[in-house]
Amino acid sequence: MKKAVIDVIIPAFNEEKSIALVLKDIPKDQVREVIVCNNASTDKTPEVAHANGATVLTEMQKGYGSACLKGIDYLRKKSPELQPDIVVFLDGDYSDHPEELPKLVQPIIEKQADLVIGSRALGNMERGAMMPQQVFGNWLATTLIKLFYNYQFTDLGPFRAIRFDKLLELQMEDQDFGWTVEMQVKAAKYKLKCQELPVKYRKRVGVSKVSGTIRGTILAGHKILWTIFKLL
Repeated sequence: MKKAVIDVIIPAFNEEKSIALVLKDIPKDQVREVIVCNNASTDKTPEVAHANGATVLTEMQKGYGSACLKGIDYLRKKSPELQPDIVVFLDGDYSDHPEELPKLVQPIIEKQADLVIGSRALGNMERGAMMPQQVFGNWLATTLIKLFYNYQFTDLGPFRAIRFDKLLELQMEDQDFGWTVEMQVKAAKYKLKCQELPVKYRKRVGVSKVSGTIRGTILAGHKILWTIFKLL
C-alpha cells in the first residue's frame, strides 16, 4: 500500500523562542514537508524556522486563519500528483505535542476518518495551559455544534489532521479566531467522518496573543459564536 503523503502547516506569529522546539519534535519519518506560515512576525521566527528545515511562507495580513489559508494555497498550487494526502495543523508555541502526530493521522490512513481533532479536554492537560474562559468557550461552542448538527466534539483544539481533498471541499474562509470552529462546523454540515483523540497539552512558550489579553479573549469568543450561527 502506498504510503500516505503528510504535510504540516504551522501558523506562527512571533514564536522565535518556541518554533525550533516544535519543528524538532515533529516525526521526520512521517512527514514530507513542514510549512511555517510566518504571520507578520517582528522577531526572528522565519529565520529560526528556515534554519530548522521548514518551508517558510509569509502572510502579512494578521490573523490565525490568514496564516493557515496561506499554507493551504501553497499546497493547492502544487500539481495534483504532488499534493498531500493529509494535512496536519498545529500551533507554533509548543503547547501541542508534535510527537503525537502519528496517532492523529492513523484513523485517516485507515480510512476511518476524514478529520481528526486532537482533544485537550479528553487528554492530559497541564494545569494552567488553558484559561477558564477558553475552557468555557470550547464547551459552549461544542455544545452548540452538538445541538445544531448532532456532531459530538469536546474541543476546538488546534492540533488536527484532515484529508487534503476534504479540506479543499470545505472552502475555508475565516481569517482569524473563527478558523477552528469553521472547520468543525463545515465538517458537520458536509457530513465528514470525524473523530477525536486525546492529546497532551502544556503551557505555551511565551505569552498568548489571544487568551493572554481580555480584548483577545472577548474577540475570540465573539467570533467563534458568530461563526457557528453564520454557517447555520
